[in-house]
Amino acid sequence: MRLVQQELFEHDVQSSDRPVNVASVPQRSPFRYPGGKTWFVPRLREWLRSRPKKPKRLIEPFAGGGIISLTAAFEGLADSVLMIELDDQVASVWETIFSGEGEWLANRIRKFAASRESIVHELSIPSKNRRDKAFQTILKNRVCHGGILAAGSGFLKYGEAGKGILSRWYPETLARRINAMNVILARMTFQQRDAFTVFKEFRGELETVYFIDPPYTVGGKRAGARLYTHFQMDHERLFQECCALAGDFIMTYDHTDEVRELARKYGLQAKPIAMKNTHHAEMTELVIDRDLSWMSNSTRTSR
Repeated sequence: MRLVQQELFEHDVQSSDRPVNVASVPQRSPFRYPGGKTWFVPRLREWLRSRPKKPKRLIEPFAGGGIISLTAAFEGLADSVLMIELDDQVASVWETIFSGEGEWLANRIRKFAASRESIVHELSIPSKNRRDKAFQTILKNRVCHGGILAAGSGFLKYGEAGKGILSRWYPETLARRINAMNVILARMTFQQRDAFTVFKEFRGELETVYFIDPPYTVGGKRAGARLYTHFQMDHERLFQECCALAGDFIMTYDHTDEVRELARKYGLQAKPIAMKNTHHAEMTELVIDRDLSWMSNSTRTSR
């Protein structure tokens, strides 16, 4: 184990993977989410199916767009799934769907007569309740640049094929995705809370596994402040908490020297994996685990 870690960190790391074609992955989330993990779904399957026993529970402490939780629930990769998100806007959507009001939300999306004027008007109205906030959140997510919900985000100007503000508004598709979640309601639980309280509650459970993808604010990059409402993160504390978990975990992180140093400090393995960002530029992120032997050999260290 020590030799493997040494190899991973003493050489420049490169990925020989080709980025996942996200079009090949079932699109289950109603969100366009900055930092979304659709590209990681094949690796999630690989990780969970490599285990000798199906996990009793999968917890996603920074759920965001929720594709990892949704995939695990739809594909039966864990007996149950606990989705956690602190952001109030995002939480309103998951609370509405998983409290049994998804059909209402789907119908509200279908019936909305979308135009620039109606969108501006709708988003100017203070929400009266959680499900109204859920609709406004989905609307804002689909009409703002990059799906960004943080303060200061702006409307799409040109969008796809010059369709402007409506280029990402697909009401029938969004409604179908939301209604499809009815089949996983019994396996899904959503809670709006801080991730660190979740770690404390489930720390001793051997049969619980975690997919951990925190907001990126390390290595000199400050994109998190622009992309997320809750972007402040004590990354060293996160590494400490993860290493104290009885259950297995996997982390995805910005590929930076700072993150690699944290992994080394806490005795974890890290490998780069190819992905594409929202601008379709190829780049790598780090996959971090106690033991990455489950990962196929398509990602190597350079010699």
